[in-house]
Amino acid sequence: MKKLFTLAALACASLQLCAAEQKVGIVNFSSCVVESKLGKQEQNAFETMRKQLVSLVEDTDKQLREISDKLQDKDYLDGLSKEAEESMKTKFGQLNEEMNRYQQQYYQFMHQGQNKIMQTVIGGINNAAEKIASAKGYNIILNKEMCFFYSPNLDITSEVVKAMDEDYATQEKKQSPAAPKLEEIK
Repeated sequence: MKKLFTLAALACASLQLCAAEQKVGIVNFSSCVVESKLGKQEQNAFETMRKQLVSLVEDTDKQLREISDKLQDKDYLDGLSKEAEESMKTKFGQLNEEMNRYQQQYYQFMHQGQNKIMQTVIGGINNAAEKIASAKGYNIILNKEMCFFYSPNLDITSEVVKAMDEDYATQEKKQSPAAPKLEEIK
């Protein structure tokens, strides 16, 4: 029995020593999405596309309501020829199908857009975390969501966001052609 307690005490002591040697960092993923230039760019692109799809849905919905109101108005229908009424009913059916397609596209876009933001920002966080880990000797960098509790002094989110912004600026410089110098224009 004494041997078991001795072994347990030694195991605990060795685990504490190992843990003391480890350098751990914690990153808040949500903050990286909201605060980093990469996250902001992805969110803006997503929002622009979302607004375009919403506009299409709203325009189609407006047309549907107008035709529906006309089809329900007996006085209006009495003034139409049979061909015009059939044409209006056909148009209503086509708009209904179009509306269903737009709604499906919207939901699909929302899902894919959110996944794209997640993947892009996770890639940026990974690159930044690797640079910080090698520069500052971190053994492990975890997402805040993986921890039930952590000491606030382990939070390195601001460093990660800064590194992400530096990477973003570097990538932006690579992608945009250099502006011509004034002498070259003359």
